[in-house]
Amino acid sequence: MRRYDPETIAAPVGAYSHAVEYPATARVLHVSGQVGIAPDGTTGADTAAQSEIVWANIAAILADADMRLEDIVKVTAYLVDPADLPAYGAVRTRFLGDLRPTSTLVIVAALVKPEWRVEVEVVAART
Repeated sequence: MRRYDPETIAAPVGAYSHAVEYPATARVLHVSGQVGIAPDGTTGADTAAQSEIVWANIAAILADADMRLEDIVKVTAYLVDPADLPAYGAVRTRFLGDLRPTSTLVIVAALVKPEWRVEVEVVAART
C-alpha cells in the first residue's frame, strides 16, 4: 500500500494520511459501523468504554476475515459530542498506534440509539 501526503498541501492535522492506494489485486473488506455493544449485549457506560468495544469489535471482524488492523485503509468515525474526541482519540491511538489510514471524523446530532456515543466504520485491504 502506498500513502500520499504531498508536501504541496497542509500536513494531516491528526493520525491519518491524505490518501492510501492499494493494488487492484487486494482483497477489500468494508466493515459496517460498529457501536459500543459488547458480545454480552451491554453498552459501554461512556465514550471511552464504547470506543474500546468498537475497536475490539473491528479487530475481531478483521481477524475473522484473515485481516489485521494494519490492513485498514479508511476509517470513518461518528461522535455525538465534540467533547468526546479526546476519549475516542486515546482509544483509537491505542489500537492503531502509528498506523495512518485515511480518516474522516464527523460530529452528528445523534446515532440510532440515544445511549450510543460513537460509531466507526472501516475499509481494509490486503494483498
